Amino acid sequence: MCVMRRVLSAGVAALVLVVASGAGARAGGDSGPGVGAAGAAAVAAGAPGAVAPEADVAHHGHVSLGDGWLRISLMTSNHGPSSLEDATVRLAFSLRPVGELRLPKRCLWAGERVVLCGMGPLGADGIGHKTSLRLGITGDPAEAVVKIGTVWNGGATDRDPANNNHKVIAPATGDPYAF
Repeated sequence: MCVMRRVLSAGVAALVLVVASGAGARAGGDSGPGVGAAGAAAVAAGAPGAVAPEADVAHHGHVSLGDGWLRISLMTSNHGPSSLEDATVRLAFSLRPVGELRLPKRCLWAGERVVLCGMGPLGADGIGHKTSLRLGITGDPAEAVVKIGTVWNGGATDRDPANNNHKVIAPATGDPYAF
């Protein structure tokens, strides 16, 4: 189990370092150091045998599909007990976005249908950070599936991972579907 944890930690650190360097960033990315740069240093500096802080990262919001647009409103918060310097959320889409692929600050494209967003510092008070995406969609799809999940939380232990990962099926009604 310990070896598996170390391998997993090394894999997550590599992902965070790639994201922090801005690798794969496309239109709409800012010219800053990239998503999770402070966190990459924190993961890399972890001391062997150190006890990880405990934090409860949670994602809530809604997804809607209609009039040629996939809209996502995301609020990421931390219910503690420890504060986090940053967290990275992954948004994966069943539909391929088209047109002008601009993203909010601290977000970048990680694939044709995947976006990573750094959510910034998350205090242990539950006050979070909001991110909204509006992506053009071609054709007339009946529905869209959006998967939301934490990919990095600074190495903190999260005893309630159920509120970190969501799968939302949004029929093409234009109505918001909550998660």
